[in-house]
Amino acid sequence: MHTPKTLIILLAATLSFTACHRNQNESDDSETLLAPLEETNLVAYPGKNIRYSEKFRDNQHKHIKAAQSIGLSNPPADREDAERLHNRLDYISTNKHYVVEELTHSVPYLVPIAKQRLDAIGDEWADILERNGLPEYRFRVTSVLRTADDIARLQKSGNVNAVSNSAHNYGTTFDIAYTKFDKHERTHDYMTEDNLKLVLGQVLLNQQRDGHIYVKYEYKQCCFHITVRD
Repeated sequence: MHTPKTLIILLAATLSFTACHRNQNESDDSETLLAPLEETNLVAYPGKNIRYSEKFRDNQHKHIKAAQSIGLSNPPADREDAERLHNRLDYISTNKHYVVEELTHSVPYLVPIAKQRLDAIGDEWADILERNGLPEYRFRVTSVLRTADDIARLQKSGNVNAVSNSAHNYGTTFDIAYTKFDKHERTHDYMTEDNLKLVLGQVLLNQQRDGHIYVKYEYKQCCFHITVRD
């Protein structure tokens, strides 16, 4: 026969065991709900092919001139210096239209007009996908404001594109990868990287034609190098 004290201990153990299994089951249900759908239906943006190297060849002189015109007058020396310019720079972060990668040689800040243009690119990107009934993807921002310290470390690593006077120094310039995209919704539809690159290229072509940005097609870095003009 169990004493009252023993019954209390057994009851507590039983409740604990039940709670553990209930939590485990809830976790399993959650994982099931979040499981990715099998992508079985390839869809595509019906835009015309773009000759990227011909359309996006704005040279460094144009990028630097625009950057110096509307960007920071004194490029930051290091990351701490950049963070102190919070009244002149806007922080950029991952959102529903683009992903800001983990930055190792730049800091996630742009002058306000440049952030507005990046967001406008994101809005137009999402609009094209939606209007064509395509799945929701995000593009990836791979480089933003580079400090003098970032440039020095890039040069030390052997990066031949890490020039001392870079448009990235002024908070007006960002790079967008054209080989990496993130699907932002669970659907059976999917797109190829090349076709998503075409969507991004069309957005940048529109923005370039309207005089908002300069664009350089970076083949080796697999990115579009973009400097805001207005």
